[in-house]
Amino acid sequence: MDLSTLPVRRACFSAPEHGVLARGPRSCSVGNSGAVSLASPPELLVLHAVRIQGMTDIGRIRRRFGLTAELVDELLQDDEARGWVQRVAFRDHAGWSLTPSGRVEDERRVAAELGASGGRAELERAHRDFAPLNAAFLTAMTNWQLRPAPGDRLAENDHSDWRWDERVLDTLAGLQRRVRPVTDRASAVLERFEGYPERLAAALEQVDRGRRDHVDGVGIDSCHVVWFELHEDLLATLGIDRSAAS
Repeated sequence: MDLSTLPVRRACFSAPEHGVLARGPRSCSVGNSGAVSLASPPELLVLHAVRIQGMTDIGRIRRRFGLTAELVDELLQDDEARGWVQRVAFRDHAGWSLTPSGRVEDERRVAAELGASGGRAELERAHRDFAPLNAAFLTAMTNWQLRPAPGDRLAENDHSDWRWDERVLDTLAGLQRRVRPVTDRASAVLERFEGYPERLAAALEQVDRGRRDHVDGVGIDSCHVVWFELHEDLLATLGIDRSAAS
């Protein structure tokens, strides 16, 4: 597949409550480089979803990018035949994960896509703007999980102090708003960066309804899971090793 011939769309896409790509009225800004938003092919989206989601399944990939379950299944089967993904199981969970050769292939594809977009400088700026927000997010996650007590600075947060928890949730709500310019800048280059703020907002809405697992739960679109995916998406697209970025 020659990614240099991928279609470039000037119309941007809005993401409904779960971050699914769909046509919407929001216009897409053009970066200083003159690049316009590039639409990724399904083959790239499915393999890249396995990269950024870790162990994942057809449903999560389908919901993230608005693809049909049949197409996702077909592409995963193709990727498995090529040795790029594998079925894995851990305790009560099972799904798909990336193989080392699949990681190399994903890196090749996203590098070619970014080169075709002409928007690397814009995406690098988005990553720089994301860095301080990420530091604040990690602090918020620590404060959600731990609440220092006399004689124990690493005491587990039992969530009995609602003022403590509300401060954390206020921080997360602020970060959800502050990350939008980052994703707007990134999605003006690559359309697949759409939807992250909406997914964060949906997670916080679930928290407001009493589902506190949507702060840091796994296997669901929690704040932590969505934020991790965004961070991994930026790092993977720019070819930055996570350990070097820490």
